[in-house]
Amino acid sequence: MKDAVKSIPHWPAALLLAFLFLAGCSQQKDEIIVSTAGMTMGTTYSVKWVDSDESRVTDIHTQVETALQAVNQSMSTYIDDSELSMFNQMPAQSTIKASDGLFYVLSLAQAISETSNGAFDVTVGPLVNLWGFGPDGRVVKAPAQQEIDDLRNRVGYQTIEINNASQQITKHSDTYVDLSAIAKGYGVDAVADLLEQQGIKRYLVEIGGELRAAGLKPNQETWRIAIESPASAERSVQRIVHVSDTGIATSGDYRNYFEENGIRYSHTIDPATGKPISHKLASVTVLRPTCAEADALATAFTVMGAKKAMAYAKAQKIDAFFIVKSENGFKEMMTPGFESRLVK
Repeated sequence: MKDAVKSIPHWPAALLLAFLFLAGCSQQKDEIIVSTAGMTMGTTYSVKWVDSDESRVTDIHTQVETALQAVNQSMSTYIDDSELSMFNQMPAQSTIKASDGLFYVLSLAQAISETSNGAFDVTVGPLVNLWGFGPDGRVVKAPAQQEIDDLRNRVGYQTIEINNASQQITKHSDTYVDLSAIAKGYGVDAVADLLEQQGIKRYLVEIGGELRAAGLKPNQETWRIAIESPASAERSVQRIVHVSDTGIATSGDYRNYFEENGIRYSHTIDPATGKPISHKLASVTVLRPTCAEADALATAFTVMGAKKAMAYAKAQKIDAFFIVKSENGFKEMMTPGFESRLVK
């Protein structure tokens, strides 16, 4: 051992530095997955990240709570004095200077509305409420056609004007905006951005089933996400996918619905008809760089139906997975990019 010690000064400097670096690494704490969780937007959230120190969990939890409260106060239709609720209460031709978050979400929503030919429309809120799937409370009876027609006059994403130069939004009719199909995704992104500002690059954020993943777990594996099967009353897994550096959102008609006279009415309203969707697409999962975009597109695809949605996804190079009702149960459809992520 004595001779070995004497030989160290003769090693090349770079090799000595590498040796000292490796020795220092061996003394560092092992990386682990730490987490925090809570309630937001009427559902649960969880935040997991890779760290070598658990001491900042409490501080990050507080920051996450603050960020999500801000999203709620800006975009909730369940909070009477939220920024969005106040805008909804204004008369036609009203204009406001929107906060950064609300302006971003509305701008993204309008862009997706245009490219999807209105399949995604945040002004569909009055119809969502009429069918009992909004903050006004649940109903168990389908509304009359006249009621639907009357409210359709208030629906149309074209009635909302976005002014990029002034960050203002204007409503040109008695419009009611409902961001429930995009706000959870934005909340996920807000938490992900918060983590990255803290220097955390490996994480999994989830709000009510909408997620965003980044980096790898301590064992250098990707995060694995289970996609729920619509086939059973009890929750079961349809597929598992590897995810990293992406937002993930799923939309389906198999949990939130009511039945009347043997007819099942989904919570997803088609803006073109003013009624719940009636096609065979049961569930869709979308992967996009941000969860807000994935969230909105999952709803748009659910409205479109499997055939149109698949064509759109392929044309726009969007990774997507569809579960479709058939006479023999359910069948799967997926884009090549999504298939490459499946856990075999």
